[in-house]
Amino acid sequence: MIPLSWYLLVAALLFCVGLYGVVARRNAVAILMSVELMLNAVNINLVAFWRYGSVLNPGAPPIGWAWTIFVLTVAAAEAAVGLALIISIYRRRDSVIAEELDLLKN
Repeated sequence: MIPLSWYLLVAALLFCVGLYGVVARRNAVAILMSVELMLNAVNINLVAFWRYGSVLNPGAPPIGWAWTIFVLTVAAAEAAVGLALIISIYRRRDSVIAEELDLLKN
């Protein structure tokens, strides 16, 4: 069995890659993809902690899986809405560079 620390290390690395993508990228689509990476890192943590807890307590309900499905559903909705907004902004401004998106400053 793989130790819990390995799962946590992979999730932390994935979260750091996503955080770097959010901070360093200028393209709004790349920022949206980086947020999705961060949410997937959270999902890995949820399932890993649930699995670790179910080994200690075999009758434990699958709460980690339930939260993971909930997070995936929210992430899918966030991606759909975010992509729709990015497409709308691209049609209006011909650019998806995050620094140029000052629509509320008119």
